[in-house]
Amino acid sequence: MARAVTNATNALLRRHGLVPRGHAVRLFLNLLIATGTALALCKLAGVSAESIFIGAGFTGIILGLAAQTVLSNVFAGMLLVFADPFRPGDHVGIVAGAYGVWPPSYPHEPFLPMYSGTVEDVGLTYTVIALDTGGVAKLPNGVVIQALVVLPRGAALHRVRMTFPRTVPLEAVEAALAEVAREFPPPSADAPPPRVEVADLAVATLDGVVVLWSADRDAEAVRDRVIRAVLSRLPPASS
Repeated sequence: MARAVTNATNALLRRHGLVPRGHAVRLFLNLLIATGTALALCKLAGVSAESIFIGAGFTGIILGLAAQTVLSNVFAGMLLVFADPFRPGDHVGIVAGAYGVWPPSYPHEPFLPMYSGTVEDVGLTYTVIALDTGGVAKLPNGVVIQALVVLPRGAALHRVRMTFPRTVPLEAVEAALAEVAREFPPPSADAPPPRVEVADLAVATLDGVVVLWSADRDAEAVRDRVIRAVLSRLPPASS
C-alpha cells in the first residue's frame, strides 16, 4: 500500500512540477500510513479504540509540549509545500522579525531588513536559501511561514539620499541627473526618468534624494553608481 501511495504521489508531483519537494510529501504520507497501520494492528490485537485514542492523546500532549517547535516547523513545512508560495530556484527576500536588522540611521533612507537569495530546498523542517551575500541560510519553516516573502518582479524603485552643501545650487544637482540617466537607462518605455527630491534643509546643507527605476535590484550597487555619477558632474563647493 505504501508503495502504491508513493508511486501515485510521485506522479502527482511530476504533473505539478514539484518533484524537488517530493521527499517531504512522501515522508508525511508514510508517517500517516504507519500511524494507520499501527492503529489497525492494535485493533486486531484486541485493544479497544478508546484505549488507543486515550493513550495516543496523552502521549501526543507530552510529545507536543516537548517538541512544540519541531512540530510547528514540520506543519509549516507541509503548508509551504502545498501552498507553494515559492519553489527551489526562485529568488526571494525574507523579512522576518525573528532575525531583524536595525535600519540605518539618519540620513539614509529606510529599507526592508531582508535576507535575499535563491531557494535551494524546502524541507520538512528547514527552508534552505543560498544568500546573495554568500553562504547558506537554513531558516526554520515556522519562521518562514510567518515572514514577509518578497519575490522580485520587473524593475525596482531606488531612493538614494545625499547631503550637499547649501553652496551647491539645486540646479547643478538636477543637471547631474543627465549622467545618472545615462548610467541607468529606463527599464521600460513607461518608466519615469530619474528625478531629485529635496528631503530636508539645514543651515549649511540640504538633503536630496535621487529617485529612479532600474532593472538592477542590487540597492548597494545602484547607490554607489548614483553617487559617483552625481559627484562627477557637480561643481566644486564654494567656501
